[in-house]
Amino acid sequence: MSGVMERTLAILELLAGQVGGTPLAFIADELDIPRSACHRLLTDLKAHGYVRQLREHGDYVLTTKLVGLGLSFLSTSGIVDMAQTCLDRLAETSGELVRMALVDGDRITWVAKAQGAIMGLKYDPDMGMDTKLSCSATGHAWMMTMTDERAVELVSRQGFGLPKDFGPAAPTTINGLLAFLHAARKRGYATIVEVFAPGMTAMAAPIMRKGYPATGVLSVAGPLVRLDEKRMAALGPALLAAAAELAAASHASPLFERFK
Repeated sequence: MSGVMERTLAILELLAGQVGGTPLAFIADELDIPRSACHRLLTDLKAHGYVRQLREHGDYVLTTKLVGLGLSFLSTSGIVDMAQTCLDRLAETSGELVRMALVDGDRITWVAKAQGAIMGLKYDPDMGMDTKLSCSATGHAWMMTMTDERAVELVSRQGFGLPKDFGPAAPTTINGLLAFLHAARKRGYATIVEVFAPGMTAMAAPIMRKGYPATGVLSVAGPLVRLDEKRMAALGPALLAAAAELAAASHASPLFERFK
């Protein structure tokens, strides 16, 4: 790995996926950066407030500065304010976690949510993370709007991931993935059962205006004991209506406007 910018971004991305502090030696070895160069980059990141050490000469962690930049960007875009009422309404109807993800180039990232579960298990994975395309309802809902060839290209680039990290029904082959996408197109929205995680289900619909590419995805996720296939079928019309509402209102956000 070469180039100061490339190495710096790689360090930030690695730290974003770590729980707790990460030693310098691990960062350098994992990214194949000489330890002296890695130390200089971490020192610069620390000086600018993007990382900190848990103790003097200790492990490195991200600060909230990057999070703050992202939240500031979303705030000025108007997306969250525009979408929150719709998300809250669908969360109340479904009684489950509702999330909105935005498409940005070849990536799709969860940026807003509403929690409808009042009692019992509350499914609420980290926000701000990029969606795993092959094994998430959000990824399937986005890819159902494109050609099979384009979907395969994106998944091949991102990878299927390790089966142990996802649910027992997660697709591990191109044919398995395409079966999910073809079913989603026929249904009008994507559904998964024990694909992203054991015991969990989800459904998702693309946010797209007629004649334009999808700009985002709206999803509902929860435990299989509550959100089974029959319940998802019953919620289908509400999900599609909410996605259509967001698509119709998307012109109010300058971030959505760039997809025209």
